[in-house]
Amino acid sequence: MSDNRDPNIPAARTGSVNTGQAENSLFLYGLIVFLSSAVVMILEITAGRLIAPYVGVSLYSWTSIIGVVLAGLSLGNWAGGLWVDAGAGDRQAGMALAASAIATLGVILMLTLVAPAVQSKPLGLMTASFLLALGLFFLPAACLGLVAPMLTTLALRQDPRAGHVVGRMHALAALGSILGTFASGFLLIQYLGTRAVIVGAGAGLLLLSLPLLRRSRALAAVAVAGAAAVLGTGLLKQGFENPCDEESQYYCIRVVDFAGAAEPGQTRTLVLDHLVHGISHGPDGTLLFAPYAHLMDELVRRHLGSRAETARFFFAGGGSYSQPRAVLTDFPEARIVVAELDPAVTRIAEERLFLDDDALVVSHTDARMALAAAAPASFDVIVGDVFHDVALPYHLTTREYVSLVRSRLVDDGLYVLNVVDAFPDPLLVKSIIKTLTGKFSRVDAWLETIPGRGGRVTYVISASDGPEPPREIESVNGFARSWLRITEPLLNTGTPTETLPVLTDDYVPVERLVSRLLVGVSGN
Repeated sequence: MSDNRDPNIPAARTGSVNTGQAENSLFLYGLIVFLSSAVVMILEITAGRLIAPYVGVSLYSWTSIIGVVLAGLSLGNWAGGLWVDAGAGDRQAGMALAASAIATLGVILMLTLVAPAVQSKPLGLMTASFLLALGLFFLPAACLGLVAPMLTTLALRQDPRAGHVVGRMHALAALGSILGTFASGFLLIQYLGTRAVIVGAGAGLLLLSLPLLRRSRALAAVAVAGAAAVLGTGLLKQGFENPCDEESQYYCIRVVDFAGAAEPGQTRTLVLDHLVHGISHGPDGTLLFAPYAHLMDELVRRHLGSRAETARFFFAGGGSYSQPRAVLTDFPEARIVVAELDPAVTRIAEERLFLDDDALVVSHTDARMALAAAAPASFDVIVGDVFHDVALPYHLTTREYVSLVRSRLVDDGLYVLNVVDAFPDPLLVKSIIKTLTGKFSRVDAWLETIPGRGGRVTYVISASDGPEPPREIESVNGFARSWLRITEPLLNTGTPTETLPVLTDDYVPVERLVSRLLVGVSGN
């Protein structure tokens, strides 16, 4: 048989076309794996902020999120491998991406359903965190888990070099995860907000699915319609109403009028994530509404006496700035340094919580770093107001930090801090007292009232080398209140102190010590 091909056309042309198509497919598969892996981490980082207004941020909330996402990915990886072995191709991979997009956009809708249901039940913090993570992020993670094994197998059909293909896909997935982590943590959340990030992630996944669905316009249309329907339903359910006034690098920040105020707008409450952090009164800066904050102020004034007018204060944590503001109002000549990690919190305190910080030295850094930068014996008083709920900055509880505090105080200085723990056997409070006792000769625990039953309370701990304080003190300023020194009965009740650890940088089991707050109803 004669060869009728044009001799001017190279014989390898058909092979070149096939090679070009294979290269295009490999590029597309790699790009999708890279970007979908980025979306996984974007969702994981965003999850922590999205559920923070309901359960706060703690080791347990992050453990729930990470565990749920990994479980979803594992199921998706397994199912994706089975699917592609059964003959799935580009179209099915596109369907998986479209399902991922719809499930991601559905997070906003699911939040309006799952969060109220969880909040309506008497659940512990650990259980509530897990249920929120499971209800919101398991399905998107499972759908995204389908993608990588499917596209890796499809890539192997184009390029039989298994080592090259698998290694490249794993590397792209890892690089995408790195990009998603940095982008969401450093940029996206604080500039766009959680809901915009989730919508952007869902829209991006939908766009990635379209090249794979190019031969099935009907499926592409269904995917777009499904995404629009889920998004629209979320909008109708008010899922886009962000509870935060501002989402900073660290918190969901809200300012609301204090419900008990006689004059609206004159007393405002700062809410960080899901908890009230402080209450500020506009006309009278010395009013401290929270009993624990009032007690800390009274202990400081009693300790300093007439020296308070020119005393040097260090506040670990600014928050609503109600305590520094109270000191500044009564003692304008006092030197006050505040270490507040979040610049947005300080700005909102200035704009909406009546703070005039011109007389304060505010350091937007970690309290331990700020204190380490100060000279020895720099302060008469150090106030620790960073312990809220069960999300504790561990490094501000340890023996090493206590040594730093002691070195930055004058000889007769005072250290006061608040701690949330269980009653009547607060294991964390006992460990902190044990840790402080190694550096201070007098350490005491205080409560406003003795609770009638067990539960969650806020303790105040004072530490100094001064004399024994009275068993009961009454307020001199502000609201009429009294507080009890409960050190001896506390240490002699329940778990013996000698069985509890001294907290160190190497070993600080805070979550274990407050675990009853996490698994019991009081933790929610």
